[in-house]
Amino acid sequence: MGSDRIVHTINLDWRFARGDHPCAWYKGFDDAEWRKVTLPHDWSVEEPFSQEHSSGTGYLPGGTGWYRKRLSLPEKLAGKRVYVTFEGVYNNSQVWCNSYYLGKRPYGYSTFTYDVTDFVGFGEKDNVFAVKVDHKDIADSRWFTGSGIYRNVILTVKDPIHIEQYGVFATTPEASRDRATVSVNVRFANESPADAEITIRQTLTDAGGRVVGSAECRAAIPQGGKGEADQEITVANPGLWSPATPTLYTLLTEIVKDGESIDQVATPIGIRRFEFDAAKGFFLNGESLKIKGVCVHHDAGGLGAAVPVEAWARRLEALKAMGCNAIRMSHNPHAPQLLDLCDRMGFLVMDEAFDEWEGVKNKWWAGHNVYPPKHYGYYEDFPQWGETDLREMVLRDRNHPSIILWSIGNEVDYPNDPYCHPYFKTMTGNNDANKPAAEREYDPNKPQAERLATIARRLVQVVKECDATRPVTAALAFPELANLIGYADALDVVGYNYKEHLYEEARLQYPDRVTYGSENGADYAAWLAVRDNDAICAQFIWTGIDYLGEAHGWPIRASQSGFLDLAGFEKASYHFRRSLWNPEPMAFLAVARQGDPAYAGHSRWEGGDPHWNWKEGEPLSVLCYTNCEEAELFLNGLSLGVKRLADDERGYLSWETVFFEEGVVRVEARTAQGIVRTAELRTTSAPASLKLRADRAKLAANGESMAHVAIEIADAEGRSVYPADHAIRVSVEGPGEILALENGDVKDLEPYSSRTRRARHGKLLAYVRSTREAGRIVVKAEAEGLAAGEIAIEAE
Repeated sequence: MGSDRIVHTINLDWRFARGDHPCAWYKGFDDAEWRKVTLPHDWSVEEPFSQEHSSGTGYLPGGTGWYRKRLSLPEKLAGKRVYVTFEGVYNNSQVWCNSYYLGKRPYGYSTFTYDVTDFVGFGEKDNVFAVKVDHKDIADSRWFTGSGIYRNVILTVKDPIHIEQYGVFATTPEASRDRATVSVNVRFANESPADAEITIRQTLTDAGGRVVGSAECRAAIPQGGKGEADQEITVANPGLWSPATPTLYTLLTEIVKDGESIDQVATPIGIRRFEFDAAKGFFLNGESLKIKGVCVHHDAGGLGAAVPVEAWARRLEALKAMGCNAIRMSHNPHAPQLLDLCDRMGFLVMDEAFDEWEGVKNKWWAGHNVYPPKHYGYYEDFPQWGETDLREMVLRDRNHPSIILWSIGNEVDYPNDPYCHPYFKTMTGNNDANKPAAEREYDPNKPQAERLATIARRLVQVVKECDATRPVTAALAFPELANLIGYADALDVVGYNYKEHLYEEARLQYPDRVTYGSENGADYAAWLAVRDNDAICAQFIWTGIDYLGEAHGWPIRASQSGFLDLAGFEKASYHFRRSLWNPEPMAFLAVARQGDPAYAGHSRWEGGDPHWNWKEGEPLSVLCYTNCEEAELFLNGLSLGVKRLADDERGYLSWETVFFEEGVVRVEARTAQGIVRTAELRTTSAPASLKLRADRAKLAANGESMAHVAIEIADAEGRSVYPADHAIRVSVEGPGEILALENGDVKDLEPYSSRTRRARHGKLLAYVRSTREAGRIVVKAEAEGLAAGEIAIEAE
């Protein structure tokens, strides 16, 4: 019998069929005609958009689907314990193994594990996993959820004497540049037929593999019993984890029996300490730090909810360059791979569990805030599953150094949605103008808001039982009421959504309470409320990236609130935020038509268009986003004047009534230290060709590795033509496949399954995945009237 734990994904070679197949749980069921898919998989995003479906979930369908997977296990593994873990199935999943029913999980965002030891065979015996997914109630969310097994499935094989799932918990009660203490709690079990004497061994290594500390202890564990051990490792001169220096160590936890290591768990950890101070803000490793965060949902445009890790890495790289240092996982547990990236790349994280508790929120199906809503959702399962799902999230995620906050809920205190209170009558804001009169009034027959405090106290207790080292928070829609009913008092730190005007009142009335912005608009004033206020340590802007669903009405099928669009391309607003959050000197030019109502200052305005192709003589506003003290604008070499950033209360510079003339508009931005940054926009000629650029030259030939191929429409000089919107046909030759095409246009109703899509702002993105064959993948792009383009990626 081998002694090493086996952990690997089983994402390949699943069979899938839409609709209900009542006998598909049966091992002998014939699935030969079913479609072969690779996980992660989201069937909703493959279908056409239709007004028959809910606007809240992006006008895409749900329904029922089945998955089946055949798997053989080598004979040498007989006698081991076997587990299968699903990182996310949306939703109402039921799972069978070899015709044996394992269980169900309603919440589509939870990770869950089944022990299949008693049901699997080894050697030549075939094992069949069957999964039913029931997402018929598509109007069950305020945003796009996806449908199916949309995250990884993991097989784990381990010794009968083993470390339990989530059985390693490492904390750093002492962390300074001179010395750190790593405390490790280990839980283990003996499912062998005999009592055992074991050694629990801890080995801590740095990124270079050098051992920096270790610990050992002995334990006796009876047959069928469980045990627990606490150990400490002292580390001299540790590298401290922070967004600027995300230093990671690897903690190897082993169970040793009779001199042999029989089970192992490797845990990446970061050594850091942090604290929130009601008057002075947030401190990481003893240094004050403003939390510059964004909220994200879990989809990626044309990929739907089935997002490969490469897509998240690309998006996080862009947010990092913008100056973002924190992510709010809205409004549910996200993929473990995303948290791994936050650890490695240096993002602080608010990990959030729920958008609703036992009271159902309005689910918009005919447009955002268009009555009447529908009322499906997690509330039906919360009474039975809420504590289980919350506990699973905290246990799964608690070793991530990036996580600094556990959030138990988002806007569950939204007025009359459904919780009610007489105080609602006196409140302003958040009562949408198109609400029916009955929705604005106190209704004693609705669930009463005081109930929120009771639920919150219970959820906080669940978190503390799993992890007492981090504060518990929630994102409050109406902190005025939450303060009255005890809901806010149940929290360690209190998040205010869009309530910057209440920060000073909170400081005066609750001087010992930490208050911060848990959800904020992207307007300049909302940032100043944090930047210029020691007591307010954070803002989390809604949102970092555009997302499917929460659509305002057909044909709009997504939210445009992000700094990155659905394709992950940067908007002009990205560069405005970069000028506020990233201290590296920079300058960026964009243009707005004078009189554009969006330009008047909407907090979610996309920031203008970075091009110089307009109508001759058209009056324009030329905008410069910069963190330099002053800037001078030139049009075809003629100066249009110098402007100083300190003189503009909007946080950026603008030159108004600039009449368009073909050529070059250029800005020179200067710091007080004499550093110069330039940016320019040039008039381009007619579209002539397609240019392709891949972010990876090589892919692993494993059927799961993915590259982003950006396709640009260029003029004869090779310059990107921003206004071009040609329909582009994309194809692949060789061992690769296109997962989706995305242009970022929230009004584009072309199905994502199509291999033709229009460019937006002169660009289109193709997601290209390898197969399991080595060779050259050639991606080709064609459009009428343009020279075709292609690019090669090696799969090896």
